[in-house]
Amino acid sequence: MNILIVGAGEVSFHLAKRLSAEKHNITVLERDPEKAQHAEELLDAMVLVGSGSSLEDLKNANIEQADVFIALSNLDEVNLLGCRYAQKLDVPYKIARVRNPEYTKPDFILSHEEMGVDLIIHPERETANAIVRLIHQSSATGVLEFAGGRIQLLGIRLERDSPILGEPLKKLWNKYGNLSARIVSIKRKEKTLIPGGNDILVAGDQIFVICEKNLVPTFVQITGKKDVSIQNIMILGGGLIGQFVAENLEDNINVKVIEVRSDKSEKIANMLKKTLVIHGDGTNIDLLATEGILDMDAFISVTGDDETNIICTLVAGHLKVPRTIALVNKTEYLPITPTIGMDAVVSKQLITVNAILRFIRRSTLESVSSIPGLDAEIIEIIPSKGSKITKQPLKSLHFRPSAILGAVTRNNEVIIPTGDTQVQTGDRVIIFSLTKAVPEVEKLFK
Repeated sequence: MNILIVGAGEVSFHLAKRLSAEKHNITVLERDPEKAQHAEELLDAMVLVGSGSSLEDLKNANIEQADVFIALSNLDEVNLLGCRYAQKLDVPYKIARVRNPEYTKPDFILSHEEMGVDLIIHPERETANAIVRLIHQSSATGVLEFAGGRIQLLGIRLERDSPILGEPLKKLWNKYGNLSARIVSIKRKEKTLIPGGNDILVAGDQIFVICEKNLVPTFVQITGKKDVSIQNIMILGGGLIGQFVAENLEDNINVKVIEVRSDKSEKIANMLKKTLVIHGDGTNIDLLATEGILDMDAFISVTGDDETNIICTLVAGHLKVPRTIALVNKTEYLPITPTIGMDAVVSKQLITVNAILRFIRRSTLESVSSIPGLDAEIIEIIPSKGSKITKQPLKSLHFRPSAILGAVTRNNEVIIPTGDTQVQTGDRVIIFSLTKAVPEVEKLFK
């Protein structure tokens, strides 16, 4: 496909990299010459200097030949105007990143169609939703939902006293009565592994298990983890993400927000109904102690500075706060977060890219997701009629060591597949694949 991306920021860069690896023709339009030059040096894409609000610049970037138009500049109005131009020029798919909550309200005066947008991405709201899921599943390092929420992919870090250490996975499953769940990946130090039956779990492993939602508590118990009852939460950072998280949780949980900017503190204090908003520097340990960090069940750091978020969550972990969650957007930091002892990490950039990829790939894929720090993708896909995957049992396809089938839903039944399972046309299949193997896996379903 021909894909035109407006903006060369972090999200655009990561998205263009993923899409060019899949052999799409990528053009990037960036108004800042320095950013454009940087993108041109590092991306396999055509990079032009220009504005997404200029019809002339968009035409120079061949918008009329684009199959997908993605506006990811820092200005909502530029993104929406660019999509309106694309609509007038009959571009099939238009995507805009929008940060102003007013534009995404259900009662907003203009519909998506009137704005010329097929998909509006609100990165802060998407990130806040991911954090709320982690709060509700407090033992997890990551939670993704599939099949309308019936199936969950759960990340759990194994401690030294975990009862599932030291035995091959095939024996482990027999020990627990062949539980209808599957470990689809192991993050060990900085390596992402697709496990087989002879692999053994060790302390410090971050495992990812897929199962029906109602089996999650059982599996958590098997790993030796306990869900913490979360009643008190401290949020560092009163930006949009912090606001959305507090708004979502404040009716059932005691929430404190610490914000360093006085004007921002006053503004969000008036917006939130039950949340206690404190004006102060959240990097000050004395302030955190005064505001009761030792009594918190969870600490969430979502400031605009990755280093602040990392350090503050590590401090909270050192102070024995049971649950810590950090916003980390620099992709170079993500692989090391498990090794330095961070509990759970969310990436606004990665969440935004996942949402865009799901939309672009929807002709063949139901969804595609990735997890911070993991060199893998989780694909939800429906096989085409006559595709190779439907012609023989899984044991004949030799997925490992690059990919593993985690679950199949068929006529409202959830199946955890074995080597003898044969996928059928119309099944909804969830696959965990190393990133480099995704194109080969997709070929099996076409």
